Amino acid sequence: MKLVEIFTDGACSGNPGPGGWGAILCYQGHEKVLSGNEKCTTNNRMELMAAIKALEALNEPCKVYIYTDSAYVFNAFKQGWIRKWKENGWKNSKNQPVKNQDLWNKLLELMEIHYVKWYKVKGHSDNEKNNRCDALAREEILKQNQSDKG
Repeated sequence: MKLVEIFTDGACSGNPGPGGWGAILCYQGHEKVLSGNEKCTTNNRMELMAAIKALEALNEPCKVYIYTDSAYVFNAFKQGWIRKWKENGWKNSKNQPVKNQDLWNKLLELMEIHYVKWYKVKGHSDNEKNNRCDALAREEILKQNQSDKG
């Protein structure tokens, strides 16, 4: 299996509000840069969307290391939240419906294709690729804001 490193970030102006996401896929010295936006969304949805769109961009099953600054996404896997949510019929610890279930299900589908390992990075720090993803996400918010004024 090919090893692909993926860096992701999402951002939102208001929560909810216009949002953007960015992802950088790295394979054998090559980079593929992806980004997108949504008119009315949340930061957590954009964090999930970055990972989803990056995994969707892979053409074959891969070993993937995903680097995220999102505690929400990282902890869902590392602390077993997602397993508990599924066992509880997609209810959280407060017996409320889990938010973003549509995106969690899509991400889980993609993770059945690829071997995915999650890594937490500190946001707005010294991780150059995470900072680039943050800039991509923020540029997408500006694009969305400009298209709204259009």
